[in-house]
Amino acid sequence: MCRGRRLAAASAAERFQVSHTAAARWAGRYRLSGAEGMHDRSSRPHHQPRRTPPAIEAHVARLRREHQIGPVRLAARCNVAASTAHRILVRHQLPVLAACDRATGEPVRRYERPRPGELVHIDVKKLGRIPDGGGHRTGGRAEGRRPRTGTGYAYLHTALDDPSRLAYTEDLPDETAPTCAAFLQRATAWFAAQGIAVERVLTDNAWAYSKNTWRDTSRELGISPRWTRPWRPQTNGKVERFHRTLLDEWAYHRPCTSDTERQAAFPDWLDWYNYHRPPTGIDGHTPASRVTNLSEQHT
Repeated sequence: MCRGRRLAAASAAERFQVSHTAAARWAGRYRLSGAEGMHDRSSRPHHQPRRTPPAIEAHVARLRREHQIGPVRLAARCNVAASTAHRILVRHQLPVLAACDRATGEPVRRYERPRPGELVHIDVKKLGRIPDGGGHRTGGRAEGRRPRTGTGYAYLHTALDDPSRLAYTEDLPDETAPTCAAFLQRATAWFAAQGIAVERVLTDNAWAYSKNTWRDTSRELGISPRWTRPWRPQTNGKVERFHRTLLDEWAYHRPCTSDTERQAAFPDWLDWYNYHRPPTGIDGHTPASRVTNLSEQHT
């Protein structure tokens, strides 16, 4: 009978492609505790004589909450290794600093609307225009410090769909209320051409977005305007992250000898962003792939 049990365990191990010792261990747990014994168990030892004392752990956690510093600085102040400080933060369920609001230290709550058009983020990025002949990126720092007149700034107005990250951007001469309202009209028409009906727009509390011009235009388009809380720009973080990508991968990607040259490259870059570039925030999908049939329509 004993031999029969050993044969059964060996057959089970072969059937499920595990070692004989693993099969015997699971069989023993089942005989001892039944189905409850089949749950995974922690490999943590019952006794840890070298574990960091609770007082030091509490000190590390308190410094983190009060001063918003990372494991390296915590290690220096608490006389522990940086890896130890990191493990303490994990045990106390304190999130990494990148996931926290800098002002309050509270975790930033991530959200994503369920369908395209339910929320569109709008913001303006002010970008210095390139003088003819190039600036400091082509001629060096001395060239960049030379006084130039008439170059001015580009005001990049962007409307970005929340769930898909599909983006529409225009280079406009200013950020006044009429300019912003006219941009909203064109952006809404562009999204409609992509099969997206804009329902809400979210902006910061800039002067142009607080005027009646903006409110009236939103009402005429059947759009509900929303505004971020004061001093909380991370609420509109998706479009701000897009602008950072825009600067890194288009505006400052390579030196240009004129603003015209840089602007000429923008349509191709935006097309690549919408249809071919997979942002990490949407699990490696392209923005267009999250809009029904939009990828198939693109040629």
